[in-house]
Amino acid sequence: MLSQNISSKLAKSSWIRAMFEEGEKLRKRYGADNVYDFSLGNPDYEPPTEVKGALKKYACGNDLGLHRYMSNAGYPDVREKIAKKMNEEGNLSLTSNNIIMTSGAAGGLNVVLKAILNPDDEVVVLAPFFVEYLFYIENHGGKPVTVPTDVTTFEPSLETLEQSITAKCKAIIINSPNNPTGVIYSEEKLRQLATLLESKEKQFSSKILVISDEPYSKIVYDNAKIPNILKIFKHSVIVNSYSKSLAIPGERIGYIAVNPAIENAELLINGLIFSHRTLGFVNAPALFQKIVGDALDAAVNTDEYKRRRDYLYNHLIELGYSCVKPQGAFYLFPKTFIPDDIEFTKRALKYNLLLVPGSGFGCPGFVRIAYCVDFATIKNSIPAFEKLAGEFRQK
Repeated sequence: MLSQNISSKLAKSSWIRAMFEEGEKLRKRYGADNVYDFSLGNPDYEPPTEVKGALKKYACGNDLGLHRYMSNAGYPDVREKIAKKMNEEGNLSLTSNNIIMTSGAAGGLNVVLKAILNPDDEVVVLAPFFVEYLFYIENHGGKPVTVPTDVTTFEPSLETLEQSITAKCKAIIINSPNNPTGVIYSEEKLRQLATLLESKEKQFSSKILVISDEPYSKIVYDNAKIPNILKIFKHSVIVNSYSKSLAIPGERIGYIAVNPAIENAELLINGLIFSHRTLGFVNAPALFQKIVGDALDAAVNTDEYKRRRDYLYNHLIELGYSCVKPQGAFYLFPKTFIPDDIEFTKRALKYNLLLVPGSGFGCPGFVRIAYCVDFATIKNSIPAFEKLAGEFRQK
């Protein structure tokens, strides 16, 4: 009964979920306190008080009509608030018409790809990448083109990109702060990429859309600045969600912001709204549209994430691991002591360490560690990381 396409995809399904399931087995056997599960990017924080207050306000209030259909693009007042917030933060000129509320960033990415892709159009994806990107692209008849980044910095390699962008290229997905590395792409590198894309557009007489996936944009450290994509790339959209910034991943709420500088931007916006409807989302969840509209100034405690990052990073470096220090998000992406990262994660299981192999992100030879877990788990895991490293130092 299952299609051949889905059957084949199941065989390649996410390493993240596979390791999480392995963790469930270990927890039953050894107890939760003795298992160090760094597999899933699932924030352990509770939402900020602003979110909880807004939830009580709308769930228990007398806001008649709240649960009815609205414009497929979402509530106009919420879209206006988001546009205003983005304008204040980035010196932009967005209006509510440039904002489309979506069912999380995943829903938003699928909407964008549905709206722009013709069969066999290519979408460039920078490795390491969030693995679902490949499936999203294939959902809509596109072909993902994986381009490795510079593994010393995990920033885009302009030389490799120049060779990989063909006349069939319709879009490029960038993710900064990046999952799984935590790296923020520098403005200098992004401006170089913009120049390259402009050159390719002239060469092929076509447009290349930059799709910026930004769910970690509010989780940054050490006063790092995230370059504004809409000011760097003329043909660009931002896809964002509140899953990480407000610790509400289960609520599936986000938005698409369309650059007003795009030629025929209104036509693209109409296509996005149509795609949102026909993909079956119809509209983003009504209740949580209103809630995030009231909580735009709220955010999770990045100081605590920074404490976890510093503690784990510093200890891993002392133990001989090699890792680029993340500037944002809540992941470490250290190099494995052996080339086979899958074998490395299997050996880590002996010490009840659940890590995700870099192969699942298109970057073998590394593992992802999601440190969005309680501090006690991080602290108690250090001896296990030491034993794991010791296996290889002895050889």
